Amino acid sequence: MTHSGIMVDVGKWPIFTLLSPQEIASIRKACVFGTSANEAIYITHNDEVFVFGLNCSNCLGTGDNQSTIVPKKLEALCGKKISSLSYGSGPHVVLCTEDGEVYAWGHNGYSQLGNGTTNQGITPVQVCTNLLIKKVVEVACGSHHSMALSLDGDEDYLLLSLLLLNFKLCGFVCFYGQLYAWGYNNCGQVGSGSTANQPTPRRVSNCLQGKIVVGIACGQTSSMAVVNNGEVYGWGYNGNGQLGLGNNGNQLTPCRVAALHSVCVLQIACGYAHTLALTDEGLLYAWGANTYGQLGTGNKSNQLSPVQIMMEKERVVEIAACHSAHTSAAKTQSGQVYMWGQCRGQSVTFPHLTHFACTDDVFACFATPAVMWRLLSVEHEDFLTVAESLKKEFDSPETSDLKFRVDGKYIHVHKAVLKIRCEHFRTMFQSYWNEDMKEVIEIDQFSYPVYRAFLEYLYTDSVDLPPEDAIGLLDLATSYCENRLKKLCQHIIKRGITVENAFSLLSAAVRYDAEDLEEFCFKFCVNHLTEVTQTTAFWQMDGPLLKEFIAKASKCGAFKN
Repeated sequence: MTHSGIMVDVGKWPIFTLLSPQEIASIRKACVFGTSANEAIYITHNDEVFVFGLNCSNCLGTGDNQSTIVPKKLEALCGKKISSLSYGSGPHVVLCTEDGEVYAWGHNGYSQLGNGTTNQGITPVQVCTNLLIKKVVEVACGSHHSMALSLDGDEDYLLLSLLLLNFKLCGFVCFYGQLYAWGYNNCGQVGSGSTANQPTPRRVSNCLQGKIVVGIACGQTSSMAVVNNGEVYGWGYNGNGQLGLGNNGNQLTPCRVAALHSVCVLQIACGYAHTLALTDEGLLYAWGANTYGQLGTGNKSNQLSPVQIMMEKERVVEIAACHSAHTSAAKTQSGQVYMWGQCRGQSVTFPHLTHFACTDDVFACFATPAVMWRLLSVEHEDFLTVAESLKKEFDSPETSDLKFRVDGKYIHVHKAVLKIRCEHFRTMFQSYWNEDMKEVIEIDQFSYPVYRAFLEYLYTDSVDLPPEDAIGLLDLATSYCENRLKKLCQHIIKRGITVENAFSLLSAAVRYDAEDLEEFCFKFCVNHLTEVTQTTAFWQMDGPLLKEFIAKASKCGAFKN
């Protein structure tokens, strides 16, 4: 369930814009869920678990029913190494850890938490019945039912199957074993042979007896499983043909998808009411509901049996769907990502090539709600972009070949970077300027904070200064003809203007010919006239400027009353 070396940006999910850059940088795994994609759980690099968002049906597991935009720590799960997580749209959350333990919380009206009751789960509680001595490796949720796949049976045989299957898998990793299900069972989605709700985890057997399950997925009210020889089984609600059995009758026990007998299925994914399957040859099949074109057949007709979906003759290596959306996605061997189905309310009936690098981004940008189809692994690679590398080397004595001395302090820089980034330095380092020969250049017309901020801007494209210093930087930007930097400074000054500093900012704007900024500061002073005229800065203003201000302000009718 992880990515192959792709940088995934959780910032693409709107809810993560609530977090600070530091919090974002701490994330190792994350999942966005909820009816409006307004709840999230994340795991940090040091294995702490945090939640934030709406807390519908206590799905944050914090023990109270309060929403929070500030992440709260889930002590019960810290250090547990969460390996698989799924959420039901009920809503409830189920996860398993690397040790094979299962925890669940949230809505429980149909016993989907598996603890034998129908009381809402307000904090994560371990699911014990029948799973206590099992090593669960994957979990899946429908709207109100849950499944868990455990690693079981003769270990040597499992190892052998794993090796054999891995030859076909091309890097895919699957899990082997027995399947357990519990919760809502009105359509047979628990696979027990009846329609009675299942209060605790129960082994799903019947046709799966003696078979080794390697992958599971849930639709809204249906269930699917892949076994180690590539067969696919489905059970539960089938009104849209999502079980792929050629009819639309519900199925109370697992039934083999016979139409796929000639292929070996590796991966299965379920949308709200449609199913995708990926074979070991990289072929893609789809069946079930198609109101939004989520099957990718080019039309909107439901399909009761699997249909092969053409992907430009390219081998598919990953498929994606989740039961709370009608969106499908796939990734090909060459790394191209396609999407189809519901796309921000529109219907896309044929696989559409996106500019994304991973299927997860499809759900962030196109699905409604924009939830995650799996627990997302954020692989923080050691790889740095050009911009990040430059940022890192600013003021670095190890690699620099030039020093500026300002107010007696040194700033270490690289001539090449300065020449590339700034016309002023390009000219300065032509050999006929004597600066070109120096190892240290003295700067006396600007202060240290200002000059340092300027050089840092050349490495980072950004400025971090208080408004008073930004005035000095505005002066520098003006004399070095750096127009973008001028704009940035003006922006900082406008954001940082106060009654106390308004007059000094106004006089600086006049001094540096920043008309737009002058106008802004002038209006601010007029709007806060009484307070501003009582500040020291007002009385320290030079005569001509004070006269001009008073004349201009009376023209605006500032002194009428």
